[in-house]
Amino acid sequence: MLQAREGTCNWKANAASGMAVHDDCKLRFLELKAKRTHRFIVFKIEEKQKQVVVEKVGEPTQNYDDFTASLPVDECRYAVYDFDFVTAENCQKSRIFFIAWSPDTSRVRSKMIYASSKDRFKRELDGIQVELQATDPTEMGLDVIKSRAN
Repeated sequence: MLQAREGTCNWKANAASGMAVHDDCKLRFLELKAKRTHRFIVFKIEEKQKQVVVEKVGEPTQNYDDFTASLPVDECRYAVYDFDFVTAENCQKSRIFFIAWSPDTSRVRSKMIYASSKDRFKRELDGIQVELQATDPTEMGLDVIKSRAN
């Protein structure tokens, strides 16, 4: 019985870590975090290559509406957004959000792949401060971002 359990655990670990992360993902994230050369990054899983790649990079001048407009309506994505805000004490601050975008209208297989690869991918991006899971735009509206930033 114990043998079967161990086999199951190994299978799950391998299944969950089956997605490679393209070096460009880490490089772009470091640029966003350290140099602030990007406002946001949208990542896509290339199922055929079994890896996460950079799909779109937002300029520092782009805003939250530009970011949300860059997410597909019916396909899953990972994204990071560098959110600038002013605290109640009038201090300029920034938070890096990790958003797992999984719209209800996306394919079940796609949702499963993104869900099972999320934690491993997120660990590759050192410096995430806030995580959001969103299935429709209201779950990641600017009001939600503002409330989670503090």
